[in-house]
Amino acid sequence: MTALILPSVAFVAGACVGSFLNVVISRVPAGESVVSPGSRCECGTPIPWRRNIPIVSWIWLRGRARCCGRTISARHVWVEILTAALFLACWLLFPPAKAVCGMIFLSALLAATCIDLEHMVIPDSLTLGLGVAGVALSFLAPALHGQNGGYFAVDSILSGATGLVGLLIGSGLVLWIGLLAEAVLKKEAMGFGDVKFAGAIGAFIGWPGAVFSVFGGALVGCVWIALALVWRLLTKREGKSLGLGAKVPFGPMLAIAAALYFLGADSWTAAYVDRLAVMF
Repeated sequence: MTALILPSVAFVAGACVGSFLNVVISRVPAGESVVSPGSRCECGTPIPWRRNIPIVSWIWLRGRARCCGRTISARHVWVEILTAALFLACWLLFPPAKAVCGMIFLSALLAATCIDLEHMVIPDSLTLGLGVAGVALSFLAPALHGQNGGYFAVDSILSGATGLVGLLIGSGLVLWIGLLAEAVLKKEAMGFGDVKFAGAIGAFIGWPGAVFSVFGGALVGCVWIALALVWRLLTKREGKSLGLGAKVPFGPMLAIAAALYFLGADSWTAAYVDRLAVMF
């Protein structure tokens, strides 16, 4: 029974953070405060705490506001469920310090993904804030980058350097890919928000993770577009076809690949990274 308490706390905490992320996703793109006013329905009616319980309230209300009957987007409950699951995964997979860093990292990735999908932009408050947090946590929690040599000062410097290098390589790689694609396509191919986002990702998972996220994200994008095309063919929906030059947000693809890397995919690339380290 005792062994279930902390994982349960992590899950509940994740659901609560997911509820807050919904506020961030809705308000930050509009330039509104995430603190004030409190939770309100789209009709303007304040939402009491008993109707604002993460996951439970949406299911209990069957996805409709009690005050006016408006439909509450399913995105709200899915963000809460996914954040809770990610918090639980972090707690079960990592030691406490890295688990907390992971919770912060994955929460920001989820918020950025939802905002980019809805608005085709990732706010600077997320990208720059995540980059600063990644570098700061690299110094404060060396376990984030696997530095556990026993001497905190040494581990902190090594971990902080890893975060800084990851930030520079991540942002630089996406910047050059974007510039080359722009030269070929004769139009903007990559938003500068993606450059900052890739740098922030690198700050948390190092330069190998940043490289994995960029190329893994491209692979995710190919699968994403292929599934969209198949779905369109199966449903026979009309509209602009997905093709060269179509606008597809790259932020969510970066985020998916980065989350996979952090949660275990880093083991896939360990051998290649070791070879590169020997070469240099």
